[in-house]
Amino acid sequence: MSELKEISIAEFFEKNKHILGYTNPAKALITVVKEAVDNSLDACEERGILPDILVRISSFGENFRIVVEDNGPGIKKEFVARAFGKLLYGSRFYEIRQSRGQQGIGISGAVLYAQLTTGKPVVVLTKTFDSPKAYRVHLYIDTKRNEPVIEKESEEDWYLPHGTRVELEIYGSYVREKKQSVLEYLKETSVINPHAKITFVDPEGKVYEFKRSSNEIPKIARAIKPHPHGIELGKLMAMLKTTNALTIRKFLKDEFVRVGDKIADEIIKNAGFSGKEDPKSFGRLEAQRLLEAFKKVELLPPPTDCLSPIGEELLMRSILQEYSPEFVFAVTRKPKVYSGHPFFVEVAIAYGGEIKTEKVTLLRFANKIPLLYQQGGCAITKAVESVNWKNYGLEQNRDELPMGNAIILVHLGSTNIPYTSESKEAIAMIPEIVEEVKLGLQEVGRKLKEYIDRKSKQQAKKKKEEVIVKILPLIARKICEVLEKDSFEVDRIVARIMGYLHFERAVLERDGVKEVTIKVYNFTKSIKELKVIETCEGEVKAEKAKIYGERYSSVSWDISIAPNGEMELKYFLKGRILNKNPIVEGIDPSLLSGAISTVNFRSLNAENEDEENEK
Repeated sequence: MSELKEISIAEFFEKNKHILGYTNPAKALITVVKEAVDNSLDACEERGILPDILVRISSFGENFRIVVEDNGPGIKKEFVARAFGKLLYGSRFYEIRQSRGQQGIGISGAVLYAQLTTGKPVVVLTKTFDSPKAYRVHLYIDTKRNEPVIEKESEEDWYLPHGTRVELEIYGSYVREKKQSVLEYLKETSVINPHAKITFVDPEGKVYEFKRSSNEIPKIARAIKPHPHGIELGKLMAMLKTTNALTIRKFLKDEFVRVGDKIADEIIKNAGFSGKEDPKSFGRLEAQRLLEAFKKVELLPPPTDCLSPIGEELLMRSILQEYSPEFVFAVTRKPKVYSGHPFFVEVAIAYGGEIKTEKVTLLRFANKIPLLYQQGGCAITKAVESVNWKNYGLEQNRDELPMGNAIILVHLGSTNIPYTSESKEAIAMIPEIVEEVKLGLQEVGRKLKEYIDRKSKQQAKKKKEEVIVKILPLIARKICEVLEKDSFEVDRIVARIMGYLHFERAVLERDGVKEVTIKVYNFTKSIKELKVIETCEGEVKAEKAKIYGERYSSVSWDISIAPNGEMELKYFLKGRILNKNPIVEGIDPSLLSGAISTVNFRSLNAENEDEENEK
C-alpha cells in the first residue's frame, strides 16, 4: 500500500484550481477581478460607506497585472496576512445571513492562482481610519501548511484617508466585447449594486465609468440562528457537542430561531425526552429522534431581516441609467423559504430604447453577484424558458429564451444559495425557487404586454391622426372656397376626432400689456385633473393662479375638467412668454394637443442647454 499523507486545503486547491473557477485563462482573469471587487463591496457596505472602486488591468505579454482599489474601512495590520494568505479564513462562515461570500476562499484563492501561474506575491496596501500611514505587504501562501508567508512589509504615506489596494499578477487572457468578459462583469455588478461607483481601465488604457444611480446604502442583513426545518443530521450532532446549554430544552431555545417555550416542549414531547437531558451526551440516535420531532412541529418561517433586497425603484433606476430602455418594470417578491432557508426573488424587464438585440438578454444574479457562466444549466434560465412569452408580446421558440429588444433580469437572494458547483456559476433546480422566479417573470410580463398593447394603439392612433391632419385642411379649404367663407384652423376639430385634451392660447396686447387667454377643451372620455404652467419674463398678474418668481415667473393653475368640458384661464403680462405652448403636468403626453408635457419640456430644455453650451 502507498504511504498515506495528509494535504492542506491550499495544496488541494492548488491541484484543483478549476473547482474555484480557474478553468481557462479568460475565466481566470474575470474570477480574480470578481473576488477582489466582491471584497471591496462587502467591506464598504458593512461600514456604511458608498463604494468607490477602481479596477485597472495592465498586460505584460501573456501575464496581466490586476489592481483593485477601494475607499473601504481598510484592514487592521494584524489581520491582513491571514485574510489574503490563508484559505478558509473569514468572518462569515458560521453566519446565517445573505452575503456575497462565506467560505473565506475567494481572495486567497486568487492569491494562490497568481503565485501558481506567475510566481509573484500579492501586494496589499491598506489604511484604516485611525492609521496615520498605510501598511504595505508582499505575501505568498505556504500551500503545505495553508499559512501566509510575508516576503516584505512597510509603512508609507497614501493619498486615500482609508481603503485597500490589492495588486495581483496572473497568467490570463483579456476578452473584449463578449458576455463573458471583465467589462460585462463590472457593468452587471454596477446594475445590481446601484450605490456603487466603479471605474475600469482596460489593458489599452481605455476608461469606463459606471456611475452610482443611488446614494442609498443597502440594508445590512442581520445574522440569524439556524431554523429547525433546515437543519441536517450531521450539523445537528455537531451543534449538540459544542453547545453551552446544560439541558436539551435550553439547547433548543438558545440555538434555534422560532423556538420558544411552547415549541421546545412540543419538540421534546414528540422526541420522547424529558427536557432535562445533557445535549452533549446525545449521540446519532438521539439526534435522529430530535430531527424527526422537528418535522412534526409547525413553525413560523425564519425572519427575513437576514436578507437584503435591492428594491423595485432602485433596480429600475439602475437599469434606466445603464441601458436607456423605453420601458422598464421591476418587482421584488415577498421572501419565501426552501428547506428552512429564507430567500427572495427580484425580477425586472426592460424593453426598447437603446436595447438592440435579436434574442432577449438574460442577466442572472445571486446575492448581488453576476452569474456569467453556465447559463444553460441554471434554474433561472430554465424558469425563463418555461414561461410562454407569446402571451406577453414577445416571440419565442419552444423552450428557448424569447426574441426581442429586451433585457430580463433575475436576482436571487438567500442565506444559502443552492449553487450547482463550488465555482458558483449556476443555481440548482430547487422547485420553490423556480416557482417564485416564474411568478415574478409573469408579473413583469403582464406589465410589458400592457405597455406593448398601449404603444400599438398609440401608433395606430398616430397614423390615423396623420391622415386626418393631412386631409382635413384640404377639405376645409375647399369648403371655404365653395361657400366663400374665411378659412379656419382645424386643430380643435382634429383633437375632437382623436379624443385629445386640446389647448389654445390667444394673446391680445394693449398699451404694452398682454392679455393672455388659454382655452382648455377636454375631448377625452374621463375627468382630467392637471396643472397648467406658463413661464414668463416680466411682471405677471393673474386671478385664481399661483405665481412664483419676480423677473422670471411661473404661472400655474390646478384644474379639473369634465369630459366634453371647456375652461378658460387668463393672466396679464408686461414682458414675454418663454414657452412656445402651455406646459401641462399630470397628463399622458400622447393625449395632449396644443400643449407640451413637463417630461418633454424638461428634455427640450436640456437639449437647448446643450446647444447653448456648444455655442
